[in-house]
Amino acid sequence: MSRIQSLQHFLSIEPERVSHAEKFVSALGGFLGILLIAVITYQTTGVDGTVVIVPSMGASAVLLFAVPHGKLSQPWALVGGHIISALVGVICFKLVADTFLAASLAVGVAIACMHLLNCIHPPGGATALAAVIGGSAIHELGFGYILIPIFINTLILLIVAVGFNAFFPWRRYPASLAKKTTLPGHAEAGAIDMSGISQDDLDYAMEKINLLIDITAEDLMKLYALASKHSQSKQLQASQIKLDHYYSNGLFGKMWQVRHIIDESAHADSTKDKVIYKIMAGPGRRSTGTCSREEFAAWARNEVLRNENSWQRADKDEAVTEPDS
Repeated sequence: MSRIQSLQHFLSIEPERVSHAEKFVSALGGFLGILLIAVITYQTTGVDGTVVIVPSMGASAVLLFAVPHGKLSQPWALVGGHIISALVGVICFKLVADTFLAASLAVGVAIACMHLLNCIHPPGGATALAAVIGGSAIHELGFGYILIPIFINTLILLIVAVGFNAFFPWRRYPASLAKKTTLPGHAEAGAIDMSGISQDDLDYAMEKINLLIDITAEDLMKLYALASKHSQSKQLQASQIKLDHYYSNGLFGKMWQVRHIIDESAHADSTKDKVIYKIMAGPGRRSTGTCSREEFAAWARNEVLRNENSWQRADKDEAVTEPDS
């Protein structure tokens, strides 16, 4: 690895994978978001000067328009992150006389609160900080700072993000509005075989998505490796497949299935050790099949118990209901 490559690795500089059109759309969205915040806040509240808009909204605009599908960009993160941070900032300013200490506490406590409320939004730290060091115009607002400008700014930015991103098929905000994509050759994501996938494959996929994703391909590979290792560690053994027991493949959606072992032909030779099963839920319901005990164990993810209207995992107090068709 050359010195330049070493420096790029140290600085985490990765090749840009989004198109120029996507970059332009992100910039345009940020421009419109901030412009409308300033105009609408002024027209509806009559306030002027630094109170109209807080700098942290610029950081939020980057997230909402450049990384609209990111976890830190979603509505609860945006609204909850700013509101709780504004509240923390005002309280710290009022209770702590030393400005440096108040500013430090505001950011630290805001981070803790966002963690507790599951609304981590990095610009929230700036919102809390502004409540302490924002000057007399901000200080005179007191707790009103939470409503104007924070809540008004946040609400406008949220509405603009939802409306603006809706014009572009590959962008949806919030992420929950994104259409579920079925990949060619696979009925469900849960049935995808990820064996043999390399980091180059992930790089290609991220480029085709044409959206900035706030996780690197390298981290995705690490997540897959850990998930794969965990999955393999939980695989049932052939000796655990028993007559008159129920088993699930542990997949999601329409690929989820429960099978009941209704007969067996035990044999010392694993190739002749057969089981006969009936599908109780999922694709092929009420049909029967036969396979070796080892093949069945490779299919099964966990044993389940049959209740009156649902299935429950045998190793956990956890209900597993049949998915909607």
